[in-house]
Amino acid sequence: MRRAEDRWARGGGTVTVMTTDDPSQQPPAPLGDAEEVEALRARLAPLLPAAVEDLKDLVRIPSIAFDGYDHEPVHRSAEAVAQLLRGAGMAEVSIESVDGGSPAVIGRAPAAEGRPTVLLYAHHDVQPTGDLEEWTSAPFEPVERDGRLYGRGAADDKAGVMAHVTALRLVGEELAADGIGVTVFVEGEEEAGSPTFRPFIETYRDRLAADLIIVADSANWAVGTPALTTSLRGVVDVVVEVRALDHAVHSGLFGGPVLDALTQLSRLLATLHDENGEVAVEGLIRADDPSVEMDEEDYRRDAGVSEGLELSGSGPLTARLWTRPALSVIGIDAPAVRDASNTLVPVSRAKVSLRIPPGEDPDSAMEALVAHLESHAPATAQVTVHRGERGKPYSARRASPAMDLARRAFHRAWDTPAVDTGLGGSIPFIADLLEVFPEAEVLVTGVEDPESRAHGVDESLHLGEFAKVCLAEALLLRSAGALGGGAA
Repeated sequence: MRRAEDRWARGGGTVTVMTTDDPSQQPPAPLGDAEEVEALRARLAPLLPAAVEDLKDLVRIPSIAFDGYDHEPVHRSAEAVAQLLRGAGMAEVSIESVDGGSPAVIGRAPAAEGRPTVLLYAHHDVQPTGDLEEWTSAPFEPVERDGRLYGRGAADDKAGVMAHVTALRLVGEELAADGIGVTVFVEGEEEAGSPTFRPFIETYRDRLAADLIIVADSANWAVGTPALTTSLRGVVDVVVEVRALDHAVHSGLFGGPVLDALTQLSRLLATLHDENGEVAVEGLIRADDPSVEMDEEDYRRDAGVSEGLELSGSGPLTARLWTRPALSVIGIDAPAVRDASNTLVPVSRAKVSLRIPPGEDPDSAMEALVAHLESHAPATAQVTVHRGERGKPYSARRASPAMDLARRAFHRAWDTPAVDTGLGGSIPFIADLLEVFPEAEVLVTGVEDPESRAHGVDESLHLGEFAKVCLAEALLLRSAGALGGGAA
């Protein structure tokens, strides 16, 4: 199949888009001609109001799987997802877990002999809310404003769950008639780092085996422009503890010869970047710069960068976001300002998160980060580094039958070519999927856009984009037979 490079603009920035030929010029099989696509779009329209209401019901469940939170809502969320899958025609639905893990939902409509199986992944757990006072509306009471649905999990990733459910409601009967198998796997601990993901998929390997895996947990390029995520950064994190004293003492009586632990921690953290904001940890690699670039004004708006502030680092924005390491201090244990007293802080801790580009080994990156912190430890304090999470980066094969089919489906659903993008975030379990199911192809798609604010205050879903996501997935599912298979 001939491939072409198109040019596409995002808010004035120009990107290179790898596409297949114009769908209108291709034979109708396997996606169907334009008339069939529009007929499917028309069939989808009356299903959307119920899908949005079901999504609102999911958002109302505060399914936070982090330690320290009540996990009853996570179980309630799993039950709600299982009920949705049963209603969408799944022949086999169960809630499963492994020791120490949160509940995941597996729904199956097995394939006919020799026909392919598609695995649809999403997760039903969500991030904590942060400061409730910063939200425009209550995070677990979904509200529609200006074509967007606001609420924690409205985009990440309960919209992914509902995209799968809605696509099955739309074309499930066609898939059964064609013998195409569908398995839906909805995880319950992704936001908490998927701590039992690998043992889970190994335990339930036979039920999860598939020829094509669609992971609906990423983002599109912009409202109106779809994307396929072809690379993801990995992640490692540590907690660094700095102790200056055995106990707190009066800052006036003892301050001077001893620097408090928070000051010393701050000085240590400052060594992690150079004066330009580049990561200063030696031994980390960079991947090649992407062939696409985004407009700086768009980035500033989407990220909420205050007017007049310079950006950190150098080189293309997409390289800084996708193919170079990025390091952030994401939490500090220290007295709150309102509780501050005139004492020297004896001990302070910080959690440091390092995003690593495709090609980097998480173990090597972890050792480099620990070595940096230990080698820059001051002689005036005890520094202890506690190793945390390690997640592998991901780089997809950009040229494959499934990728080409997905680009064509996205093009038809949006009437706009899809962009092949990287993502600065991490989905470490994709590496596990590829290792446990090496014969499967993985497509990373999503429902978010740059304004979704996933993980942040006022998270939201663009409802118009959600409809296109559902249509694109339906097109992909009913065309999956063209990819062959029969692994499951």
